[in-house]
Amino acid sequence: MDKENYLTVTALTQYIKRKFDVDPYLGRVYLVGEISNLRIRPHAHQYFSLKDDHAKINAIMFKSAFEKVKFTPETGMKVLVTGRLSVYEASGSYQIYIDSMQPDGVGALYQAYEQLKTKLSAEGLFTAPKQPLVRFPKRIAVITSPSGAVIRDIITTTRRRFPITQLVLFPAQVQGTEAAKEITTRIQQVNALGSFDTIILGRGGGSIEDLWPFNEEQVARAIFASKIPIISSVGHETDTTIADLVADVRAATPTAAAELATPVLSEEILYLSQRRTRIFNAFMNLLKKDRQSLNRLDQSYVFQDPRRLYEGYVQNLDYLNERLKQNMTATLNFYQNQLNKSQQTLFLNSPANRIQQEQQTVTNLKTRLNRGIQALFTTKSTELKHSISALDYLSPLKIMSRGYSYVTRQGKVVKKASELKSDTEIELHLSDGTAKAKVTEIEQGGQKND
Repeated sequence: MDKENYLTVTALTQYIKRKFDVDPYLGRVYLVGEISNLRIRPHAHQYFSLKDDHAKINAIMFKSAFEKVKFTPETGMKVLVTGRLSVYEASGSYQIYIDSMQPDGVGALYQAYEQLKTKLSAEGLFTAPKQPLVRFPKRIAVITSPSGAVIRDIITTTRRRFPITQLVLFPAQVQGTEAAKEITTRIQQVNALGSFDTIILGRGGGSIEDLWPFNEEQVARAIFASKIPIISSVGHETDTTIADLVADVRAATPTAAAELATPVLSEEILYLSQRRTRIFNAFMNLLKKDRQSLNRLDQSYVFQDPRRLYEGYVQNLDYLNERLKQNMTATLNFYQNQLNKSQQTLFLNSPANRIQQEQQTVTNLKTRLNRGIQALFTTKSTELKHSISALDYLSPLKIMSRGYSYVTRQGKVVKKASELKSDTEIELHLSDGTAKAKVTEIEQGGQKND
C-alpha cells in the first residue's frame, strides 16, 4: 500500500476532534458523576475527573466558569455538570469542558472514608501519642511497589544523606483489591523481625480510588499496632489518607520521608568534629586554668613557710583555753553560791528548828489559853454574882418579907378583883406561910360589891 495513504497521529487526532466539535449531541452534555483527583489551584483553571462505578472521564473547568461556582468542590463529592465534549490533541484523550456545576451528594468512596475516619478518631487512633523516630537508624524497612519511582527516590535520598544505613525493600502492591491485605502483612512481618529502626510506607499520587488501600481499616490498625515508628508517604501533599493520620510521622513525598528518616551524614560528621574541637578547647582551657591555680598555690606563703599555716590556730587555741578556764571558774562560783543558798534554806527549814519553833508556839499558846481561861472565869464569876444579886433583889420572897403577899384560888394566882366573888375561899401566901380566908366584900374602882 502506498505510504501516502497512511495518516499521522496528529491528522487522526484532528479528525476525531473535528467529529466531536461538529456533533450536535456533544455540544451540550449533562453529566452526573463523582469528583476524583481534584487539586484546587487558586485563580487558575481546574483539572480533575468525573467517574461512576464503571467509567471515568477527564474534565476541565476554566477559571471564568469556576469562579461562578457557589460552593467548594471536593474529591469524592457527587456533582451535576453541564458542558461540551472535545478531544485534547496533545494526549489524544477526550474530555469534558464544564460550564456549570452543582452538588448532588457525596460519592460512596468518600463517604466510606469519612465514616472510617470518624470511627477511628473516636477510638483515639489519631490522637494517641506518636513514637519518636530513631535519629541514627541502622536499618530502614521500605514497604512500597518495587517498580515505582518511590523506592528509587528513597534510595537516592538515603544514599546521599546517610549512606551507612541499610535499606530493605518489602515489596507490596499499593493499588488494587489485594493491596490492603498485602500492606498489612508486610507491616506485621517487619515488626515480627524486630531488627528495624524505622518503616517507610510509600506510594505515588493518584485518585482516591488509586489510594484507597491506604484508607482501609486493616491497614490503619496495623500501623497503630506497630512497635516500630512508621513514616507515611502516600500520594501528594494535598492527599490525606487514613494511613497518614494514624502513622507516627507524615511526609509529603517519598523524598521527604527519606529526609525525615535519616540525618545528613556529612553534617553529623561536621557536628561531631565541631563538638570534638569544642571539647578539646574546653579541656585545654580547663588545664590552663588548673595550671595557673597550681602556680599560685606553689607560690603561696603556706608552702613557703608551713608554720604560718597553723599559727592562727595555735593562738586561737590559747584564747579558747583561757575562755574555758574563765567560764569554768564562773560556773563553779555560780554553783557554789547556789549550794550555799540551798544549805541556808535547808537549815532554816530543818525539822529540829521547826519542832523547836512549834514547841515555843505551843507553850505561848498554852500560856495565853490559861490566861484566857482565868480571865473568862473571873468575868463569869463576877457576872454570876451580879445575876444572883439581881435575882435576889427581884425575888418574890424578898418582897414578901417587906409585908407583901399574893392570893391564889384553887391553885391559881388571882391578879384582879373581878376574878373574886363574895364568900369565895382564897389562900393568902405570906413570907413565912399561908392563910385561908373568905371574901366578904369586893371593891373595884372605888365601888364596893357585896
